[in-house]
Amino acid sequence: MSQGLFATLQQLLGAAYVQSSEEAAPYLTDKQGRYVGQVIAAVHPANTEEVAAVVRACVASDTPVVVQGGNTGLMGGATPDASGSAVLLLLDRLNRVRAVDTDNDTLTVEAGCILQTVQDVARNAARLFPLSLGAEGSCTIGGNLGTNAGGTAVLRYGNTRELTLGLEVVTAQGEIWNGLRGLRKDNTGYDLRDLFIGSEGTLGIITAATLKLFPLPKAQATALLAFDSLAQAVQFLSHARAGFGASLTAFELLSGDCLALLREQFPKGPQPFLGAVQPWFALLELSDNHSESHAREAFESVLGDAFEQELLANALIAESLAQSEGLWLLRENMSEAQKRAGRNMKHDISVPISQVEAFVDHTDALLQQHFPGVRNFTFGHLGDGNLRYNVAHPLDSTVEAHMANYAALSLLVHDSAHAHGGSISAEHGIGQRKVGLLDRYKSPVELDLMRRIKHALDPNNLLNPGKVVEVIAS
Repeated sequence: MSQGLFATLQQLLGAAYVQSSEEAAPYLTDKQGRYVGQVIAAVHPANTEEVAAVVRACVASDTPVVVQGGNTGLMGGATPDASGSAVLLLLDRLNRVRAVDTDNDTLTVEAGCILQTVQDVARNAARLFPLSLGAEGSCTIGGNLGTNAGGTAVLRYGNTRELTLGLEVVTAQGEIWNGLRGLRKDNTGYDLRDLFIGSEGTLGIITAATLKLFPLPKAQATALLAFDSLAQAVQFLSHARAGFGASLTAFELLSGDCLALLREQFPKGPQPFLGAVQPWFALLELSDNHSESHAREAFESVLGDAFEQELLANALIAESLAQSEGLWLLRENMSEAQKRAGRNMKHDISVPISQVEAFVDHTDALLQQHFPGVRNFTFGHLGDGNLRYNVAHPLDSTVEAHMANYAALSLLVHDSAHAHGGSISAEHGIGQRKVGLLDRYKSPVELDLMRRIKHALDPNNLLNPGKVVEVIAS
């Protein structure tokens, strides 16, 4: 049957756009090299109609379909399993900009568009598309939608779901739903758009989206702030929200240990606050729609009040674009700094901002109790409660010995996040890596609803099986 399907796919797309498993090897391993799959074929459709035709062919042969964008995910959500029974559907050729509407402030693009390209198209139209991620040079809009990506500007603009007005989706039956409406008000029934966003290709294949655009800021101001405690950083965030209002774009947390690691791994990079004793830092960005002087005045007023109220230990304000970019390098280089220092256990968790201090204090102590000497490198989007709670090996041990404790250590971290009202996945999704954890953290009612939705939209369990939610055989 697989040979017959391979030939059918070649007839539908052209032989040049259908690859064997051996030819498709670069697409069959996830970014971190944790998962390696096999496929009947990897296909590169050129448009939505071809995507639908591929899905219909797979349905006719009872063949699973795994969709992949830029392959930058961290949970294995876009990697097929090792059985070789699936078709991998790549959206790299669906990369067209369909419409730019500056009167409606919308941009309609296909799912294979690179995020940075979307940002550039918006900027060329004197608009801003604010989604910004470390992988923006290679991740795609389809992947961003599939995982409901967040990034650094969630505090002001929201995550991908909040930046999306409409979708075009190929269903599990190979039908095309055109929901590319650029409407900010459309109360005509169930919100199908929000159902597909964040579903990681398990309910339908997103092929295009209508996205929100915003005015380009006339000025941006950046500062690196130092805090005597995490509680002080949280208190300052409330102060900054009140003082800056909607102009507050980003508030990125870095522990003192993170800053030390950055200095160690990037000795030629920015070296702010050398000799500082503060345990916590935050990168703050303000986007101003008035002028440079207005942004500077707001900075001086809000930060000045914070010093008077003892909500801030120190502040370094960027005086130029180059200095601002240098400060942002600190945040952007964290993943590479950790990679250079050796593998560690990464946790993408979220808790209510009011619980951040309690979560960190409790979990740090818990890990030292059970795994003495481990080192915490905690950073992330404090403005929306999303932390990268990463744990490195003790200095008197090895990376291999540390990683052998992955399951037990991560269970403590996830249990603690859950106990503090949080989530075990803030923006990286569930994929295949965390799919087995949901039984522990979601109620039976919630899981049953998820499975019923999956069965209703994909009754044969052909779209990205084994990801997000485990389907119970009837």
